[in-house]
Amino acid sequence: MAMPRRPRHYLVGYPYHVVQRGTNRATTFFEDSDRRRYLSLWQRYARFHQLDVHAYCLMTNHVHFLVSPRKKDAISRVTQVVGSTYASYVNEKYERTGSLWEGRHRSSLVDSDQYLLTCYRYIELNPVRAGLVRVPGAYPWSSFRINASTATSWLAPHHAYLGLGKSAEDRIRAYLGMFDQSLADEDVDEIRATINSGMPLARESFIVDLERRHDVDFGRNRRGRPKRARIKAG
Repeated sequence: MAMPRRPRHYLVGYPYHVVQRGTNRATTFFEDSDRRRYLSLWQRYARFHQLDVHAYCLMTNHVHFLVSPRKKDAISRVTQVVGSTYASYVNEKYERTGSLWEGRHRSSLVDSDQYLLTCYRYIELNPVRAGLVRVPGAYPWSSFRINASTATSWLAPHHAYLGLGKSAEDRIRAYLGMFDQSLADEDVDEIRATINSGMPLARESFIVDLERRHDVDFGRNRRGRPKRARIKAG
């Protein structure tokens, strides 16, 4: 008998790392026009459903987003409508049938004070870890070029990003400095483990406080950060 799904705990104003994968890790983006279409859908529906997007990366068979909902159902609504609309577009364009995405998206609440900027780096360094490019700025389908510049965009900078400097130039300098080195293996493992388990990427005290103040239960048998494990999640 199938195990019941763990309920979602989307708290307004908190950042979340969201991942959506292709069915059986199959390709979801076949050419650049597909990626442009997908991002245009995210831009449209994130604005409509009041979801702030801080960072993203589109890989060949999965996507990463760092978002903060301004409404409780914003994440679910955006991922659902974007996923289904884009799947219909792909099926029609390439004359295919069947599911494009695997099940539900995965998500992990992020402790903004401790892990938010690390999550920015994790997402935008994905193409580097995958060996697609040598530096994140060489990859056109992530938010790195936006976050590392003064260009106006549809992204909403998180307060942790804004705290990098008093001026835009100071923030960009500090942001670029964050990418001088790759992420530590333990950081990569920890983020992968939390996105797979659905547990918050957070300190123990942060999780306990969330459960108390918001009357949620993230799983008593898995309280705190998951054990470090090399889980291939992209």
